[in-house]
Amino acid sequence: MIILGIETSCDETAAAIVRDDRTVLSNVLVSQIPGHQPYGGVVPEKAARAHLDSLHPLIEQALRDAQVTLDDLNGIAVTAGPGLIGGVLVGVMTAKAIAAAKNLPFIAVNHLEGHALTGRLTHDLPFPFLLLLISGGHCQFLEVTGVGQYRLLGSTVDDAVGEAFDKVARIFGLSYPGGPALEKLAQSGNGKRFTLPRPLKGRAGCDLSFSGLKTAVRLVAEKHTPLSSQDKADLAASFQEAVADCLEDRALKAFQMTDAPVRHFVVAGGVAANAALRLRLSSLCNAHGFIFVAPPLELCTDNAAMIAWVGIEKLRLGQKDSLDFIPRPRWPLHGKNPGVSLS
Repeated sequence: MIILGIETSCDETAAAIVRDDRTVLSNVLVSQIPGHQPYGGVVPEKAARAHLDSLHPLIEQALRDAQVTLDDLNGIAVTAGPGLIGGVLVGVMTAKAIAAAKNLPFIAVNHLEGHALTGRLTHDLPFPFLLLLISGGHCQFLEVTGVGQYRLLGSTVDDAVGEAFDKVARIFGLSYPGGPALEKLAQSGNGKRFTLPRPLKGRAGCDLSFSGLKTAVRLVAEKHTPLSSQDKADLAASFQEAVADCLEDRALKAFQMTDAPVRHFVVAGGVAANAALRLRLSSLCNAHGFIFVAPPLELCTDNAAMIAWVGIEKLRLGQKDSLDFIPRPRWPLHGKNPGVSLS
């Protein structure tokens, strides 16, 4: 089985060809970061237009790199939400057109499920497992017992952790995207210098909160203005240390909340690329008898290989979608929500 995957939910246009033996035949991407940097974040209409310009050439490149044609495909999988609806529509309408023209199965994929099941692509991971999904827009613990089977254990009550990284990066005047830049800055800092709060640490459950931590960083920065380069590095490291403490504490609570016989703890999403957080969570797993799993860095951020893989997982189960599927700007893994009418 060979599947074309398409991803256009935010600021990266991606296409990939994946085979059901877990071989990624091609995985190509065009980043829109330079176009959005002047604005300090993603401009939805600008993103949608860029997807429209880039997607068709990118699909052609993915096919060439994989040395296959549309006639060799067994299905088309595409991110159908959640995300910026303009970009999602570009991907979905392209996928529907190819599926209709070639009489191929069309699979509408939840972007979050792409991240959730990446470990099954890269590590042949068995069900069930515990998942920490951390990105710019999402932060949640989920018990995963099968394709489409997710139980929410806890989530952020305010900012997602990636959002907090980006907002703190702006305090230091770092360019978009702020998360990777802040991680680099923290590498030369002393994470013990500044005392910052650990929101919800020690509380029951495994919900998370990062808004207050972000505000605390801003107040410390204002108190020490003007910040020297070392001040910035130390404050960045102190912030990252606080985030790691929070995630570690909440993960330990999640370990205790699972109903299924879970052995693997998976960390996925863009923030899973952060080396300091990976190290802390890996050490936690080693101490408590869990097997730590994180995708390779290139598959932590948005990509189409993960979307193609979900397409394979669903087709194996005989699941596909009709061409009247309605894209969804909001689409939680653990429940249903209405799509966006195209009429």
